[in-house]
Amino acid sequence: MLLALLNGVVIGASRTLNGRLSATIGPFRASLWNHTMGFAFLTAVLAVLGQWELSTLQPPAAYLGGFFGALFVAVNSYVFPRLGAMHAALLVISGQMVSAVLIDWHTKGESPTGLRCLGAGLVLAGIYLSPKHHKKAAENG
Repeated sequence: MLLALLNGVVIGASRTLNGRLSATIGPFRASLWNHTMGFAFLTAVLAVLGQWELSTLQPPAAYLGGFFGALFVAVNSYVFPRLGAMHAALLVISGQMVSAVLIDWHTKGESPTGLRCLGAGLVLAGIYLSPKHHKKAAENG
């Protein structure tokens, strides 16, 4: 659990850095640099660990995670400076929660419980109740 929490801190820092880079060079180029540096880092780690053999035994769709990861970084790099850290993170987490409920329902056959739906709803309510949202709603009448 501590590792997952630490990963959240790393993601927040990564979004901030990518957002700043995106503001100067654009979201897709920022994403390219993010993934280039990630590739170099992971190549070094795998080389040091002696685990550099490539696996071709997986179905091609299994590698779509890389596509979605690159798209995620590019979109985050675009929206993060525009929405701010809190709003961007809340929206991303909300999307993850809703999709997680639906994925569990589809893959595990677990119907969404009232408690799960309430949890997702509370996160969405947090976005609605945030000060920036109320300020825009008041301005729009």
